[in-house]
Amino acid sequence: MAKKIQRSSGAPAQAPARQEAAPSAGGAAGAPRRRTGRVARQLVTEFTIQLATLSEAGIPIVKALTILEGQTRPGPFKGVLQDLVEDVSSGTPLSESMAKHPKVFDRLYTSMVRAGEAGGVLDKVLQRQAIFMERAAEIRAKVVGAMIYPSVILFVAVAVVSAVIVWIIPKFNDIFRSFKITMPAITQFLLDLSEFTVAYWYLVFGLPLLLFVAHVTMLARSQPYRYRVHKLMLKLPVLGPILNRSLVGAFARTFGTLIQAGVPHLDALAIVRDASRNEVLMEGVESIRKTVREGEGIARPMGETGLFDDLVTNMVDVGEATGELDKMLMKVADAYEQQVERRINAMFKLIEPALLIVVAGFVGFIVVALFLPLMTIMSSVGTQ
Repeated sequence: MAKKIQRSSGAPAQAPARQEAAPSAGGAAGAPRRRTGRVARQLVTEFTIQLATLSEAGIPIVKALTILEGQTRPGPFKGVLQDLVEDVSSGTPLSESMAKHPKVFDRLYTSMVRAGEAGGVLDKVLQRQAIFMERAAEIRAKVVGAMIYPSVILFVAVAVVSAVIVWIIPKFNDIFRSFKITMPAITQFLLDLSEFTVAYWYLVFGLPLLLFVAHVTMLARSQPYRYRVHKLMLKLPVLGPILNRSLVGAFARTFGTLIQAGVPHLDALAIVRDASRNEVLMEGVESIRKTVREGEGIARPMGETGLFDDLVTNMVDVGEATGELDKMLMKVADAYEQQVERRINAMFKLIEPALLIVVAGFVGFIVVALFLPLMTIMSSVGTQ
């Protein structure tokens, strides 16, 4: 973990975790004193690393916050740090002050800080949270990085094919009609497709965009639709197993980190549920939580959800029996995150050549469709 205290820079913020009513280890949070803009997740990660470093060095929390606030560039996050300095200086616990800014410090974050304050191990909890956030950022960066090249290829391919269909093929259509020749079926299909695209461009290009906007809106506003989409994605042939392992790894790391911080199991499960963005996992965690609340262990209800395989449930069962549940969960998280990374790399290695083959197929189809009537025209001209 980095030890250097440095100036942070802004970037687009990541959406905050879901905030729902659930048991927590502390009191209710008050309303923030000032409205703040979007704060980059990377800024929060760097702040956590630096605060953990200062706290580990024995610097009082108020002084540490003042140092970090002073070196932060003007912006929304600086205003948040000013609020923290004011609150903590007046005697407000750090966790309670952070809870006033749920869009910056989610329930997972504030719950861990609250547990660290209660146990007198705030510096260690901040170190665990910093490691947790760094690991999550690394995984996101690898996924985004792996998606860039295929996305660029797909975008360029769609743009080129669209331009050919809208502007190039109509010119060939005029030439073919002037010679009054019988078109091969493949050429006629291409010409008809071009005519339809030019005549109804607002449907060809607007309808997919409209469907995409409707899909995003439904994902944001409709929980049943969101659940069906998430469940469908988990059943996809190649992507489904990767998503499942990613969810299991995220659950294990988050739950294990909370247990290490001293958060009670029921509260930790509620925080994991609220922090998740997958409806299927949320339903599964809530089912586990209800069973645990009745006095049972965690392993059996985990297996009943269908999200966790026998390896995970057996490791959790062993962890409960030996009192080392947090360590077992971290081992599960490490193993599954490595599997996800390997599978993502393998998947994108297959996607890249597959996209090239598809693009080459489209281009070949267009070339053949346009070349066949040209051969007919050339032969007819040669016989005259």
